[in-house]
Amino acid sequence: MYVKHCKLTNYQQLRLLEYFVAGTPARTAADLVCVHRNSAIRFFHKLRGEIAIKQQNRAAQFCGEIEVDESYFGGRRKGKRGRGAAGKVIVFGLLKRGGKVYTVSVSNVQRKTLLPLIRRKIRPDSIVYTDGHTAYNALDVSEFTHFRINHSREFVHNRNHINGIENFWSQAKRHLRKYNGIPKQNFELFLKECEWRFNEGSPKQLLDDLKFLLKKQY
Repeated sequence: MYVKHCKLTNYQQLRLLEYFVAGTPARTAADLVCVHRNSAIRFFHKLRGEIAIKQQNRAAQFCGEIEVDESYFGGRRKGKRGRGAAGKVIVFGLLKRGGKVYTVSVSNVQRKTLLPLIRRKIRPDSIVYTDGHTAYNALDVSEFTHFRINHSREFVHNRNHINGIENFWSQAKRHLRKYNGIPKQNFELFLKECEWRFNEGSPKQLLDDLKFLLKKQY
């Protein structure tokens, strides 16, 4: 059994694991596995909770070439677009080129908020790539080598770009869009799920990792 104290059978749990990895919403998975939708919702919520714990525990410092950016999720009501958009959740992200991504929700994109996160998650002497946001100006005189790309003029100049982290934002938003809105109290769990999907690889690798995680936990 993958999760103890669960009324679902081993077979039902395995099928739900497979549908979770495939990105199927809980209500659809419940119908396909022939279980009550609340059972599938609780099971998926449990999986996201375990994934979030794992992602936090394994979030080591990054080094090398790191792309840094922030993005905005949700908040469809009318208002400003981009930085400061109304009703949106702000997410700050770091991506090691050729490696993993790390994300965290933040209250704002001011220097006093972002710079401590950068210093905590990136080793000194690393190369940091950003866009032209003024919050990153302090990196010019920091312990990092800082390159910025001016998106008003170009998006790539040799190795100077943040296409990797922007690709992650696109993948994450595409995955979350199928849920037609996520309660803010659960957003961090869904965000860490997106991070996990990006970091762990193929669907088979995701399923194997999830089985190992649950076996170790339960």
